[in-house]
Amino acid sequence: MKKTAFVFPGQGAQYAGMGKDFYEQFPESREVFGRAGELLGMDMCELCFEENDRLDLTEYTQAAMLTAIGAMLKKIEAMGIRPQATAGLSLGEYAALVTAGVLDLYDAIRLVRLRGQLMQEAVPQGVGGMAAVLGLEQSAVEQVCEETEGVVSIANYNCPGQLVISGELGAVQAASERLRERGAKRVVPLNVSGPFHSPLLREAGEKLSEALLKVEIHKPQIPYAANVTAEYVTEADPVRGLLAEQISSSVRWQQCVERMIADGVERFVEIGPGRTISSFVKKIDRTREIINIDKAEDLQKLV
Repeated sequence: MKKTAFVFPGQGAQYAGMGKDFYEQFPESREVFGRAGELLGMDMCELCFEENDRLDLTEYTQAAMLTAIGAMLKKIEAMGIRPQATAGLSLGEYAALVTAGVLDLYDAIRLVRLRGQLMQEAVPQGVGGMAAVLGLEQSAVEQVCEETEGVVSIANYNCPGQLVISGELGAVQAASERLRERGAKRVVPLNVSGPFHSPLLREAGEKLSEALLKVEIHKPQIPYAANVTAEYVTEADPVRGLLAEQISSSVRWQQCVERMIADGVERFVEIGPGRTISSFVKKIDRTREIINIDKAEDLQKLV
């Protein structure tokens, strides 16, 4: 049996219709949408399944995505399939925590609803920005960020040749220009509502830490690789601090995947909408087996 990790996408992978076939075919998945809707006081089926203006708003996106992913997880769990490690990109880390038994799914859904609201409200519209940097060495991007006046830093270490910078809009624009001069193949401004994973969101993390004190955190049943450190977490104690810090800290996704590979993970199963994580893993190490679970029919890949 191949050593397997469950991995989960972050915000940006959402689409209208995500999780719908799981809802229609499996009672355990249907229950997740129903309970999440009751907890949050909104129609999660309408939010996730129908074209609407809210799905791409951070304050709704995160709860919608975790509900859809949770519905998929419940079915996979019912099939008796368990991973040996787990990790998730940004928002996806909450799904990893559910997988590892650290957080109850419904506590996690409540937390990401608040997380989304805090991130949406943290910085006024137009003050911050983000940009994807393609085809430039990590060290060069780090150097440019350090040398640029204002707040700008690496938000995401996604995979070789793909980084994301975040911070004050002027600083991000200035750094983008310098990165093009340094030889980046492309620097693409991202259509986002805030400078996520930058120091500008530190206050949002502090507010989230208050809510984290009110939920039960359990010792991980399997190790999960944390975004902030890219190291395995095997005890309950660090979890609250890591989640609070994660909002304003770099997401070290490439390093998380490399950590799991170093631990002998041979197969990565991406659970959730889209194939973003699968494409990152492929660029990090083409020798690993990658399975994507987005539709109910994809479950046969696990059998």
